Amino acid sequence: MNADTATPSDTAPSEGTPPDTAPSTIAPSTIAPAAVGVGSGDIVVAPHRRVIAIQGSAARDVLQDVVTNNVQRLGPKQAVYAALLTPQGKYLFDFFLLDPPSAPGVGALIDVAADRAEALSKRLSMYCIRRDAKVTGDAGLGVALALASAPPPAVEGLLAVADPRHAGLGYRLYAPDIGAALAAAGWAASDPAAAAAAYEARRIALGVPETGAELVVDDSYILEAGFDRLNGVDFRKGCYVGQEVTARMRHRTELRKRLVRVAVEGEAPPGSAVRTAEGKPAGTLFSAAGGLGLAHLRLERATGPLQAEGATLRMLPDDPEDAEPG
Repeated sequence: MNADTATPSDTAPSEGTPPDTAPSTIAPSTIAPAAVGVGSGDIVVAPHRRVIAIQGSAARDVLQDVVTNNVQRLGPKQAVYAALLTPQGKYLFDFFLLDPPSAPGVGALIDVAADRAEALSKRLSMYCIRRDAKVTGDAGLGVALALASAPPPAVEGLLAVADPRHAGLGYRLYAPDIGAALAAAGWAASDPAAAAAAYEARRIALGVPETGAELVVDDSYILEAGFDRLNGVDFRKGCYVGQEVTARMRHRTELRKRLVRVAVEGEAPPGSAVRTAEGKPAGTLFSAAGGLGLAHLRLERATGPLQAEGATLRMLPDDPEDAEPG
């Protein structure tokens, strides 16, 4: 059955900006100002994330029918990164699916941006009608983002999963009282601002888009944002909302526009228009840190030096290990 033609989203109102209208402003990525440190990296306590839950015997079937990734991969300490799209294939939500420790294999926990949690709950609830599935509110778990090469020591009530997008992003941590759980694991407090800046710089260096920054509701396409590289889409799982458009984009010979890493010299605010040396529009610079940035560019116009406000940009190779800024 085609999820694009048989799901409630065909009649659901679109969220965010109109599908063919680019947003007038781009919000910078936000990392919350609370952090602790660990010897092998930094940990950002993240109140800008919220964990909701979907419960019931059909909960995972509901998710499998509508999200971009294969929910069957979900397991203990194994998270799944996925998105929910419009029928036209445009981005609405991205999130991490977690196996509930209290009921393994039944339902799922969903780690989503806090300011998108209510809208996601409403959207998913439409797909639960006449099925044994229900989306609940806040699951009562705090979230922390750990730039660490190994998980924390085992502590009762602390769930640690490797970030499925990229090994360089370390671990995502969950607990009812996340601060107390981290303290029980023996991780001492450190400079919150420095830890937050380190996480932001790492995700930019790795080319990982962020909700509300590079991922724009009703405007972004997940393949242009690199979801195939970030383990966020499964091309063999079958139908999901927006699957037909996503599949067509995949089978193009080459994408004409996409999110890329750029070397940045100078300063430019988030959302700055990018132009070629001749003044032709080339895209948008979304985020920058440490001489690197993430920009959505028209690739045929990104072969030479680019300008964004007071900054000069240069497109870098896809593999973060292939290039350094400058």
